[in-house]
Amino acid sequence: MDFTSTALLGIAGLVGGTIASLAGGAALITFPTLLAVGLTPISAIATNITALTPGSLVAALSDRTQLPPVDRGFVGLILASVIGAGIGAALLMLTSNRVFEILVPLLIGFATILFAYGERISAALRARSLAKHGREPEIKLTSIPMLLPVSVYGGYFGAGLGVLLVAVLQLATSGEYRPANATKNLVAALNGTVAAFVYAVQGSVNWPAALTMMCGALIGSVIGARIARYAPREVMRYVVTLIGATLTGVYAYRYWF
Repeated sequence: MDFTSTALLGIAGLVGGTIASLAGGAALITFPTLLAVGLTPISAIATNITALTPGSLVAALSDRTQLPPVDRGFVGLILASVIGAGIGAALLMLTSNRVFEILVPLLIGFATILFAYGERISAALRARSLAKHGREPEIKLTSIPMLLPVSVYGGYFGAGLGVLLVAVLQLATSGEYRPANATKNLVAALNGTVAAFVYAVQGSVNWPAALTMMCGALIGSVIGARIARYAPREVMRYVVTLIGATLTGVYAYRYWF
């Protein structure tokens, strides 16, 4: 890589790592940058996930007081993240590029809508459960039925994974941002580790690009995690919704037109 490519990847990693630890949507910056420096789409996907994974782990540990307690449910969270990522990475190796391109904007768009209306959905679910059963629904951060399909998507492509995870996890926190965000970072880290291993075995990771972007992402993840401790929930809701809508538009334009 030349100096310009190295600088672009480092800066993209820094900005992407900050965005990823705050809310998700780093791929809006990192994935196009990897394409711009000459990587193929499949290699860019593999390299992107590999580069951002350590930053997600750092962000999760930086706000570890907000993570779920280490119990049976926590083990289930790990298993759902790992198994889902393995399935998703394997599916990517079997999927045609065209099918892959069509699905991405749809998935990100759905995640954005879910996040934007997450509090209303959560309130409606609670009201319905109270009216029907006399108690609120027991939705937990470690719910495997919620996390497994999202983890499959994370291993399959990963762009917009943070938006999708926060959208789903906030249903378990009654709209509380920090617990959902910290758990999102942990799941993304576990998911990315497995997916990166599969991609590396397949020889799809461009390691010079991945390591360069990883350095910037690690710094960005620390910055983002600190900001997340004090960021108002409503502000982050608008930020995540904007990121998700932008991601949907960018990938719809890229793959549909």
